[in-house]
Amino acid sequence: MDLIRILLAILLPPLGVLLQVGLGLHFWINILLTLLGYIPGIVHAVWIIARR
Repeated sequence: MDLIRILLAILLPPLGVLLQVGLGLHFWINILLTLLGYIPGIVHAVWIIARR
C-alpha cells in the first residue's frame, strides 16, 4: 500500500499525504509547499509516507 501512496505523492503530493494522515497539520503544510514549488511538496509527501 505504501508503494501506491508514494506514486500518488509523486503525481499529487497532497493526495498522498491525505491518504496517510488525513486532514491534519501535515496535509496543510503539504498544500503550502506544493503551491510554493512542486518539488518541495513531493519531498514532504514522500517523507511523511516513509516515516510512518
